[in-house]
Amino acid sequence: MKKEICITEKPEKLAGYETSQYLAACGNLSWYDLVTAMPSMVFLVTGWKSNGKENACLQSWSTFAGSGADNFICILGKVNKCGHMYQSLKETGVCVLNFPSIDIYDRCIKTIGNNRFETDEITAAGLTAEKASQVNAPRIKECFLNIECEYLWEHELFEGSQEVAVALKTVHICMDSEHYDQGKLGRYGENGYLYQIDQPTNPETGESARINYGVLEPGVPVDWITN
Repeated sequence: MKKEICITEKPEKLAGYETSQYLAACGNLSWYDLVTAMPSMVFLVTGWKSNGKENACLQSWSTFAGSGADNFICILGKVNKCGHMYQSLKETGVCVLNFPSIDIYDRCIKTIGNNRFETDEITAAGLTAEKASQVNAPRIKECFLNIECEYLWEHELFEGSQEVAVALKTVHICMDSEHYDQGKLGRYGENGYLYQIDQPTNPETGESARINYGVLEPGVPVDWITN
């Protein structure tokens, strides 16, 4: 049975904590983030800080779209205007999107704690920085896919928001050849793309399932018969 879920009516507590404090601690989430628990791809955005140190930001809430033969655009759906990643993008106009597989996810998480301005964030997390091919930004050697990008535009999520959506244009891609073929490591399944899954939450009780990543398994092909 379907039930209506109002944005303003939520449990007093989530996972044992006061609701507003919990949402703020989880990265300024909306209540509906946890109600829908929609997955989105996980990757690290890398660039140079103004002091020449490596910046690495674990990112989600994003999407990708091709438009025309030569345009592949990434929309970073939620970028904090006070963060190092935003500052780096505005100063340099470029970045690299680095896609990890599960075997290095624990190191990727360490970039969250190793995010001081004076820190080489890639190196401090136990990952390896290497020179990008077409943009002036570091990329992560251990990631199976690196997408080098140029900044296009930004837009506030809503008037007065501390966060913006940012559009990036792909100018170059580097991919591990073992991931070319789905019969080898591939891009899907346990060795492929990781997805952020926001703690699926019961909207009546506030109880959450403790999930923070997942993988995508290909389904059986279905013929597109539209009539």
